[in-house]
Amino acid sequence: MAGDAETPDGSQAELERLRARVAALEAEQTARPKRHWVRSTLAAVLIVLGCILAPLGAVAAWTASIAGDTDRYVDTVEPLARDRDVQNAVATRVTDAVMDRLDLTALLSQTPVADRPLVEKALGKLGPSLEDAVASFVHDKAQAVVASDAFDRIWTEANRRAHDAVVKALTGEGGGAVKVENDTVTLDLGPVVERVKERLVDEGMTVAGNIPEIHTDITVVQSEDIGRARTGFRLLQLVGFWLPVISLALIVGGVLLATHRRRALVAGALGFAFAVGLLGLALTVFRTVYLDALPSGVSQPAAESIYDTLIRYLRTGVRVSIAVGVVVALAAWLTGPGRRATFVRQLWYSGIAAVRSTAERAGMRTGRVGRFVHRYRTWICWLLVVAALLAIALWPYPTGAVVIGLALALLFALAVVDFVAEDEAATEDSTKAT
Repeated sequence: MAGDAETPDGSQAELERLRARVAALEAEQTARPKRHWVRSTLAAVLIVLGCILAPLGAVAAWTASIAGDTDRYVDTVEPLARDRDVQNAVATRVTDAVMDRLDLTALLSQTPVADRPLVEKALGKLGPSLEDAVASFVHDKAQAVVASDAFDRIWTEANRRAHDAVVKALTGEGGGAVKVENDTVTLDLGPVVERVKERLVDEGMTVAGNIPEIHTDITVVQSEDIGRARTGFRLLQLVGFWLPVISLALIVGGVLLATHRRRALVAGALGFAFAVGLLGLALTVFRTVYLDALPSGVSQPAAESIYDTLIRYLRTGVRVSIAVGVVVALAAWLTGPGRRATFVRQLWYSGIAAVRSTAERAGMRTGRVGRFVHRYRTWICWLLVVAALLAIALWPYPTGAVVIGLALALLFALAVVDFVAEDEAATEDSTKAT
């Protein structure tokens, strides 16, 4: 009877404790949404702002790199000297400049006096045909010059000297061989013309030596928006280093402030990759718009080559940013508690365990090294992650392939750690079983 009396009292006490616990949980749930709603909203705002600034940060970094690093700029435009379309455009422009100042009748002075009447008669009959023949001859010599190593040196040296003037094209400052007139950036081809004149004289057309110094040019960039864009480029140059840092800081701050940090990290990384991907798409669209707006006198193939070369590193930066965003999002997802992520990790560990079992049956033991790695496995894994991040940060000019390669190298290193790590208890059990 005493036991029966105690049971209801004990049940009643337990019931009261459960009710109190439920009430406390309900009160916590009532207070939590307000606090979490504010944190989540602020975290989302920070992440969105960081993603919006990401494309601007990429453009700012590219602008600062091109405008502030002469070697970087020269490395960017140096391949244009060997571009066939650019060579054809330069040869055509030089040929036109030479032909405008080449007097065909002056060629008579190079013929014997007795033959001049025949030459004058031939000139009268041939007319435009003779001019076309001379133009073809001059163009061949111009092509030979632009295809030579001399043109490569002229192009590189001219662009190195003109780097300050390229800054002028972007910021309105500086001067040099690159000129900005009527919203057009042009490169003086005077040295190339001099080389062509020397070739013509060497081939027997001595009258070419009488041509005065010619300063013709080739259009590098032409846009009605250059003047209006100078202020924006100057601003981007000033914030070129800090804008990408601010963008990343906002995303990181939003992730740290978020209630579900892993989800926020995945969303922030994918948003970052998507925003920078939009920049890559904008560069492709603007390429078409820009080429369609060029006047008829500008070589379209050469303009395409120049545009693609000038933004080459910017496109590389876009690919790097996309690769980093996807890799970070994938890593955050794979290390999460989700069902699919857990299944992938189980496959990973099962595969490594199978390889280790095969190695152990073959007599391979990691011994003390394995026990050491097992004991400090977490620290070792974090050191490997930090090393991979430092490699990306310290790489002079990483590419998307570099990021993916480092990610795969990190994955391989983590697999080696998991393979080498050997639980001491498991080793003793295996030894006893043997």
